[in-house]
Amino acid sequence: MANYQSVRSTAPEALGARIDAGLRTHMNKVYGTMSVGMLITALAAWAIAGLAVTGDMSSAALTAEGQAMMIRQGEFLTGFGALLYTSPLRWVVMFAPLAFIFFGWGALMSRGSAAMVQVGFFIFAGAIGLSMSSIFLVYTDYSIVQTFIVTAIAFASLSLFGYTTKRNLSGMGTFLMMGVIGLIVAMVINIFLQSPAMMFAISAIGVLVFAGLTAFYTQDIKNTYVAHAAQGDQEWLDKAAFDGALSLYISFLNMFQFLLMFMGSQE
Repeated sequence: MANYQSVRSTAPEALGARIDAGLRTHMNKVYGTMSVGMLITALAAWAIAGLAVTGDMSSAALTAEGQAMMIRQGEFLTGFGALLYTSPLRWVVMFAPLAFIFFGWGALMSRGSAAMVQVGFFIFAGAIGLSMSSIFLVYTDYSIVQTFIVTAIAFASLSLFGYTTKRNLSGMGTFLMMGVIGLIVAMVINIFLQSPAMMFAISAIGVLVFAGLTAFYTQDIKNTYVAHAAQGDQEWLDKAAFDGALSLYISFLNMFQFLLMFMGSQE
């Protein structure tokens, strides 16, 4: 794929200026779409968790022994919360976004219009919010906000590095994607082992892997735009912006979740 530096240095001045202006617009669209997706995820997670937790024991779900399902002191699961978090439905909520990424997104990108891809991304963001709502039942609101701010600062720094560096990060991207596969396998294994040491190692490696992917994806989005801008296929470029937003969105959320395992407080 074309490298931004080589294309920019060999392009005529007028074409180079047009590429620079188009790239800024493209990146603004990527970050703007990602930000809206993050807002949808946060609102969905907060709304679902808010419905699932209450201080009123009269609406709390009961165990088989007739005891209210308490999450922490003064907070209880409602019937909806029990259905979502303690029934087999939790597996559907957990794996539905993953299934969409592996089986739905590629088809949407190849056959759908730019508007359809955008809607698909926002629906995915809402589904992620549903699956992430349980963090409000595990961690305090303060620690969630604190971790989010730290993640946002780290993400902005890493994305800026990926955008400005002249180093080719494509080789690093291949290595990091292998790391993601290793993380998924390790996390599945640890579902059965329940090893705190293994979970700590997964969290530490996960932060590093998705930090690297943030820089890689940013550079890849930039180079992808440059490689196709001259062709004038605006429909494809619009879809590419949403695809780039999805990549950065996933990197951000994974960094956030792995950091939350270190920084999150449960009391």
